[in-house]
Amino acid sequence: MGGSDWLSVSMPYVQPDVTRAGDVWAADAAGQGRSGTQRILAVGEVVPIAEVTAALRVAPGDPVAVRRRLMLLDDEPVELTDSYYPVSIARGTALAEQRKIRGGAVRLLAEVGYRPRRVREDVYTRLPEPAERRLLGLAEHEWALGLTRVLSTQDDFPVEVSVMTMVPWGRRLRYELTID
Repeated sequence: MGGSDWLSVSMPYVQPDVTRAGDVWAADAAGQGRSGTQRILAVGEVVPIAEVTAALRVAPGDPVAVRRRLMLLDDEPVELTDSYYPVSIARGTALAEQRKIRGGAVRLLAEVGYRPRRVREDVYTRLPEPAERRLLGLAEHEWALGLTRVLSTQDDFPVEVSVMTMVPWGRRLRYELTID
């Protein structure tokens, strides 16, 4: 995919907006004159990789809930997003169902008493796995841009870990912070 640059700002994705009923990704894309959709690839429980286990502070070998999605921009695949949640929060909620969540996962987390208040993001590059390369349409020599986001409550309880694998071209990440 070529096209113009995509400006990615994290704030809309980490603030639980109780007035929002739609898809944050679609609204973000529309605000930039583009079309954003997502395809849910899988929802279930898995034993996560060590990075997710540590970030969610679960015991090694314990399952967590995962929502795997393919993000499309103007009908082109641009990002794979795997979002992980403690099963104690996800079970019995829309987080554990293979469907879109009205207003998004962050809104749902806030509604069930786990309002995210802290965000940590790590940005990196890496060689994509063969399945990621295929889903994102990356050539053999192309690297992927990675972003791992951890959302925690005010009490520093981690409620969501999202691992994003993005196409490298046309991406611009912007961070705007307010220091209290």
